[in-house]
Amino acid sequence: MNKNVTIYEVGPRDGLQNEAKIIAPTDKAEFIRLLLAANIEALEVTSFVRADKIPQMGDAATLMEQLRPELNKSRLIALVPNLKGLELAIQKGIKEIALFTATSNTFNQKNINATVDESLERLKPVAAKAMSEGVKIRGYLSTVFGCPYEGDSSLEVLKRVANRLLDFGCYQISLGDTIGVADPYQVRKLLGELKNHFDLDQLALHFHDTYGRALANVTVGLEEGIRTFDASAGGLGGCPYAQGATGNVATEDLVSMLEKMGHPTGIDMQKLKAAVAFIFSKLGKSPQSKTFYLK
Repeated sequence: MNKNVTIYEVGPRDGLQNEAKIIAPTDKAEFIRLLLAANIEALEVTSFVRADKIPQMGDAATLMEQLRPELNKSRLIALVPNLKGLELAIQKGIKEIALFTATSNTFNQKNINATVDESLERLKPVAAKAMSEGVKIRGYLSTVFGCPYEGDSSLEVLKRVANRLLDFGCYQISLGDTIGVADPYQVRKLLGELKNHFDLDQLALHFHDTYGRALANVTVGLEEGIRTFDASAGGLGGCPYAQGATGNVATEDLVSMLEKMGHPTGIDMQKLKAAVAFIFSKLGKSPQSKTFYLK
């Protein structure tokens, strides 16, 4: 089985949108350039959402203008919630988008004011437009391993929604441990079930580190055959739906572990640390990762 692993970096979008401090677009652009210099292959840079809803992402158009030189040579991705967001993203040169829904109706209603099925109906024309424009689509599925409101998630709902997203044209579905409650046993059991219904290349894993289990969960994912993992530089971010929840697994911790286990990532650790140091200096706080502080 292929040993190479793709790290899908979400720090500039998923990480920064959960930070209280709003970062200037010039600093975001420099952060992204530093991540690209570290050989990050897939980089989710922003989301085209309403500024009054997510102020941290209100500069998406300005940011993409600053990153225009990088667009033609790098894989820069934006999350879009609707057709208007997609149209703005295309205008700014985005060639790959992410679409978002969940397995939990309550979570979706609190997050985007729509049930799961309502969100799919909203996303269907967005996906159709993206496909017609030659824009690649990745899907996010939140609350896969547990919901802060409904508890355990339904495997049947997960399979149904994932299949809808694939039918829309998504090349991959990122399975999100939104509040960081997953454990290795649960990850193995879930992937064992999903192997019977999906090609593993169609799946990625997105772990938060609330209980310090993210790397253990990644290890199980590796053993089961997953080769794409979401991560956030320095452990940026958090989750507004879980008290005390930390950000995604830190990119540098993930790179360190994967390389030690014989899974090449192609990422330059020292340059990655430089990117982490830069953005955390702008935030006025310290990185959440362990590897950042080690030689």
